[in-house]
Formats: sequence, C-alpha cells, structure tokens
Amino acid sequence: MRILRSLGALLIALATGASAPSDELQRDADALHALGVPGVQARLVTGAGPDRVVTSGVADLRTGRPVPPDGRFRIASTGKAFTAVVVLQLAGEGRLGLGDPVERWLPGVVRGNGNDGRRITVRQLLQHTSGIQDDIPDQTTAAGFELHRYDVWTPRQLVARAMAHPPVAGWHYANTGYLLLDLIVERVTGRAWYDEVERRIVRPLGLTATSWSGYSPALPEPHARAYQPFEGGAPVDVTEQVVADTGSAIVSTTRDVTTFFRALFGGRLLRPAQLAEMTRTVPVAPELDALLPGARYGLGIFQRPLPCGGMYYSHPGGWGGYLTDNGVTADGRRGVVVSASGVAGDDPLRQQRAADALVEGALCGAVTGRAGSGR
Repeated sequence: MRILRSLGALLIALATGASAPSDELQRDADALHALGVPGVQARLVTGAGPDRVVTSGVADLRTGRPVPPDGRFRIASTGKAFTAVVVLQLAGEGRLGLGDPVERWLPGVVRGNGNDGRRITVRQLLQHTSGIQDDIPDQTTAAGFELHRYDVWTPRQLVARAMAHPPVAGWHYANTGYLLLDLIVERVTGRAWYDEVERRIVRPLGLTATSWSGYSPALPEPHARAYQPFEGGAPVDVTEQVVADTGSAIVSTTRDVTTFFRALFGGRLLRPAQLAEMTRTVPVAPELDALLPGARYGLGIFQRPLPCGGMYYSHPGGWGGYLTDNGVTADGRRGVVVSASGVAGDDPLRQQRAADALVEGALCGAVTGRAGSGR
C-alpha cells in the first residue's frame, strides 16, 4: 500500500503541477527494502547537476554493513542490450544482415525437434520471435544450489539442451537466442563476444567498473551480498556462484549502466538507421505483459509507458540473487538504475511493481533539484 500511495502522490503532483518531494527516490528505495529485499541502491542521472544516489537496507545480513552506493552487481538480462548494440553495429558496418539466417553463421547448430536455423533470422533472435525455448539449469532448492553452484556450462551445451524442445509460436523470451547471438558475434569478428562489447562499448564510454565474470564465481569489490529464499525459507547467500548463462554474467554498477543507456539513446553508440531498428517494437507475450504492463519489445530493448505520459526504454535483469531495473527517456537525457541484492519472498510481481514505481517516478521527475551526495 505504501508503494501505491507513493505513486498516487506522484501522479497528483504531476497533474497539479506541484513539486514532488526531493526524497521520493529514497522513499521508493525504502519501499523496496520494506518488502524484504536485503539491500537496494538506486541512481538517477538527469544531466543537470550531480547524480542523485540513494541506498536502503544492508549489504550483508550477517554483519549489517551498509550498502555501497557504487556497488557492483550482476546485470543479468540487462546485458542483452549490450549484445544487441554490438550486433546492430556489425549490421551497420555491413558485416552481417538482420535478415541473415542463423544457419549462415552457425551451420548445423540450430537443428532438431522442429528447430531450424535455416528459417530463423538474426532479427528474430534479437526480437525473441525465433520460437526457441530455454533449457538453462536453474536451482530451485537450497540443496540443489549448494550442489551445483560451481557447475560450468558452455553456450553450445546450453543451445544443445534447448534443441531438445520443440519451438513455440509467437513472441517468447529466450536467453538461448542471445547465447546464439554471442556465438554469431564471435563467428563474424573472430573475437570473443565480450571482447567486442569491451572494444565497442565499455572502453569508448569509460565504463571502468564494468567487466565480465565468465566462469568465475566471485564478484569484484565493492558489492552487496546477494540472497535468494528457496522454498519459502530463510534467505540463502548466493553471491558466490558460476552463472550458467554466461551471457548474463556481465558485472557493472548503477553509474556505468546509466552511462550506457544515456549514450545509447543519446545517439553515441548506433547510427540513426540501427537505432530505429532497435526501437521498432512488437507486442510481448501475455504472461510477460502481466509482469511489465504495456511493454513492447524491440531488438534487445523494452519500450514501456510512463504514468505521466509518453514512454521510456528499459531492460530489467535478474540472476544470481541480484535483480536490476532501469529506464531511460527516448532522448537519453534522464536515466535511472536500481539494483536489489535479493528476492523478496516468492512474489516477483510485487517486487517488480515496487521497482517500476521507483524507475517511473524518477523518470517522470519525482526527484528534482536537490541531488544526493553520491555517498
């Protein structure tokens, strides 16, 4: 109810032209923590004055140390936007085509049970319309997590697992599609996919706190520890683990992620034609629309409506105990990122609604004027 009251107050303020309180970002971070999320950090960048940075909760349930405002976290599926930028840059350079069949670059890899790389294009992988299903190991019990937390899976092994399942019709979110895109990047360039991310995005934008953990179970400091409640039990520290989907193993900070999204929509990473391709959207599946109301999907990016009118772009992510949400205005001027270092019980919808309230409130201008200290 506190979240709904907070969002309701924001809408009233916008409708009447009243100024929203400058601590709205802090209140929404506190609301996320109040749901049971151990630690929260959020950053709002407007381009006018210093960043507004807030934290809530603790970084470590055992010691009670505070959440670092510049803490690193696994950005998980937010990394799909990074992969999409690399693929679209290659398309802009004429090195691959969005209409290329997967078979052209990965002969024989997408085959079996109705999956056919000759009939699936690069665009469909980017857009989640390839029909490919996921079969990526994910532990649902504490005992299973302890047993398998250091297991290593290669992208080709995960793709092979996915080929055991028949394709589905319509829009279907598939991590496996982006593993295939990473493999295509490697085939086209002759370099590892993250080397291309680093060369084309990380270094040019000065994202000094962004890295790829690969098969390492550790995270660079500083970071909040990550927690996952299994089967309704007490939160388990899941910080140290090998991420099965290596495409979801990018580690970053709220500062770097906001820099990336603002640069992307500010026109610094893609040519106009490729950015137009990225933002040409289609409806998502009904089950995802229930989680992200009004969402549409482009090429590696979600488009979502703002409660104050207009829309924004975003790509949430969640893996390994960290959940992140984010948003940027279409002109790239205003960006916000929130990282939660844990899952609040067994109701992801409730946590997503709270994260939405924070992101959308910040983009609508709930935090104005007074900037935080960046503590």
